[in-house]
Amino acid sequence: MHTDKTNAMRALDRAKTEYTAHTFLPEGRTLSPDEAPSGVEAAAMLGIPAERVFKTLVTAGKSLAHYVFVIPVAEELDLKKAARAVGEKSVEMVKSRELLPLTGYVHGGCSPLGMKKQFVTVIDESVLSLPTFLFSAGRIGVQIETSPEGLARALRYTTADLVKDR
Repeated sequence: MHTDKTNAMRALDRAKTEYTAHTFLPEGRTLSPDEAPSGVEAAAMLGIPAERVFKTLVTAGKSLAHYVFVIPVAEELDLKKAARAVGEKSVEMVKSRELLPLTGYVHGGCSPLGMKKQFVTVIDESVLSLPTFLFSAGRIGVQIETSPEGLARALRYTTADLVKDR
């Protein structure tokens, strides 16, 4: 299925990284952030196990710096682990209304690639056991599948244990 390139896709193209775009909406259909399916619902719509589909979460640290955390869609971000991973006393989620002006992306379509500004990015360590994984392409209804190594060509990131109850 044809899909228009997003900033995230262009970043992977510049890095000469192979990826596959997956869409779960009919051609021409768009959704508002209020209508966006959850990550688990998106994984089901794509027919891909939720452990392979990751969501992008944007936080603010006590220092007021912003951080991006990428975790499996069925998991919950452990804010204490996240803060430790970036050397902050604490981090908290950025409010939905702050997301677009900060990143250029809307809630439900936020990609770790192609943001207005590149923030420190940490991906849950479970990604290292996967040959490929999916994350938002920067538009609701479109996911990018690539390898952790492929993403590393386009985005500087580290990995850490980020999810609750692990």
